[in-house]
Amino acid sequence: MTVRPLHDRILVKRIEEKETVKGGIIIPDSAKEKPQEGQVVAVGSGKKTEEGKVIPLDVKAGDRILFGKYTGNEIKIDDVEYLILREEEVLGVIESAKAAAGKR
Repeated sequence: MTVRPLHDRILVKRIEEKETVKGGIIIPDSAKEKPQEGQVVAVGSGKKTEEGKVIPLDVKAGDRILFGKYTGNEIKIDDVEYLILREEEVLGVIESAKAAAGKR
């Protein structure tokens, strides 16, 4: 099954943080905070202005993004958890060092 977000919404799959254990303490999954980093799976067509003009999104499928702790709506598709959020809830796009150097 595929999902196509509408308007300025984005479908995101959370990127699980690598578990690092310091001092031999193991933190159970129930006590861990959910990651605030994700991979964009699909994006909507963009936000419509009052004049009917569509403003395209700044993010695209495949981008790694940062988002707030309590943003978006969690959904489950084929036993995989996703997050649907609006573009305005995206805090930033994570770029690799090579991509950032090429834009200078």
